[in-house]
Amino acid sequence: MEKCLFLGKKCRILVSMSTLAKNTALLTGASILQKAVAFVYFALIARSVGVEDTGAYFLALAMITTIGVLDDLGCTSVLIRDVARDPAHAKGLLQRTLGIKLVAIPITVAIAFVLPPLMGYSDASAFLVRLAVPIMLADTLSLTFYGVLRGMQELRYESLGIFVGQSLTTIGGVIVIFSGNTSLPLLIGALIAGSVWNALLSAYQVGKRLGVQAFVPSLNGAKLTLGTALPFFLAAVFVKIYSYVDSFTLNLVIGKAAVGFYSVAYKLTYAFQFLPLAFVGALYPRMSSLTNKPEELKRVFLNAEWYMAFLMTPIVFGIAALAPEIVLMMYGKEYLPSVVPLIALIFVLLPIFLDFPVGSLLNATGRQITKTAIMGVTMVVNFAANMVLIRTLGIVGASVAALISFVTMFGLGVFMLRRQIHVSFREWIQTIGGFLLAGIVMMIVVLFAKMIMPWMVTIPVGALVFVTIAVGTRALTLEHWNHARNLLRR
Repeated sequence: MEKCLFLGKKCRILVSMSTLAKNTALLTGASILQKAVAFVYFALIARSVGVEDTGAYFLALAMITTIGVLDDLGCTSVLIRDVARDPAHAKGLLQRTLGIKLVAIPITVAIAFVLPPLMGYSDASAFLVRLAVPIMLADTLSLTFYGVLRGMQELRYESLGIFVGQSLTTIGGVIVIFSGNTSLPLLIGALIAGSVWNALLSAYQVGKRLGVQAFVPSLNGAKLTLGTALPFFLAAVFVKIYSYVDSFTLNLVIGKAAVGFYSVAYKLTYAFQFLPLAFVGALYPRMSSLTNKPEELKRVFLNAEWYMAFLMTPIVFGIAALAPEIVLMMYGKEYLPSVVPLIALIFVLLPIFLDFPVGSLLNATGRQITKTAIMGVTMVVNFAANMVLIRTLGIVGASVAALISFVTMFGLGVFMLRRQIHVSFREWIQTIGGFLLAGIVMMIVVLFAKMIMPWMVTIPVGALVFVTIAVGTRALTLEHWNHARNLLRR
């Protein structure tokens, strides 16, 4: 304690950094657990309700999640930033955000009731969307309340809320499934329970700190907040549209069963997106500190791309090799038509993972608008590709459209990086080429090996092949690993 008093400001900074690291670890750990539970829960639902009902369930959540973006309008991102800058104004900032949401919520509720039939939803699917409206309302409130707590660097409650909320949903859903009366409305009810828990927990914690007056909405300064929030809002809209336009189009062109098959490939693929998040959380501030040191910035960027390639290649090529076995084990024979879409869709993780450092660098160098514009272009490409390819290739067309759009996003991002750093083709090959080769060889070995041995045994065989090739091509060295580990520690 005496040492801390003597060090003064430096000690406070160290304590702040320690708090940030602890908060990041808590939230990342809770997110990983939540996604793992959610992944298993969705598989259980898919096996229990069948293909068409799985499609209806997925469509309802896709629609309500997309509409929910209009509730927030990007304001929570501004709220987090402003509360972090000056916690003394947290009460007024929360009141302003709630005032904006008070105006937005009735509009989004009306949209939730009117839009589904216009999007080709059946009466049963439209009913599910309307039934899920409480999820949208509870989620937008908890998003804002957790935003206040984030600004105050109190992430432990969000970590608790995320995991407990998913657990409540899963417990409720499992009870419904094993009761022998599996119905989609009851499963939506289980989701409502988890969302309401988060809204209540976050509201209680904010009320303890700011008092009940903080929940009184106000529109003072709303115009300024909306103007500042516009880039965040547009980015969120772009993400939601290119995340779910494939499902909406499949429903319109083919039907709910197609969405049910595609949702399996979708969930299996995007379940792995949590992996880069902890690394990117450390990467962004590191890049921000190097904006005036282009050579050092380039070195950090290439080390980050190396780490992304190390994470993604065994996952992508491993799942591509074992897609039939994985789908059969987790979802059953009924979902075998999901195999080919999964094999195509899993490759979107290559551009998605590699784009995380690209986005971090653009944001760190003050080019958020450029990144938002790239996301807008990606949305347009994804929409157009889905319109064309789903009509010609069916479900596989949706997977190919996703691959085209994310390759576009990554390519545009790399092109825009040239103002900050220039990475030659040779440097790209030196950074990620060895892992790509290792992944391809591993996939080929596993494809042949599973013909002569149980497929589960091919997993360690494939891992051994991957590591051997990666080390042999010097893609995986102790020096590379130490660079990545040091970046995570910063």
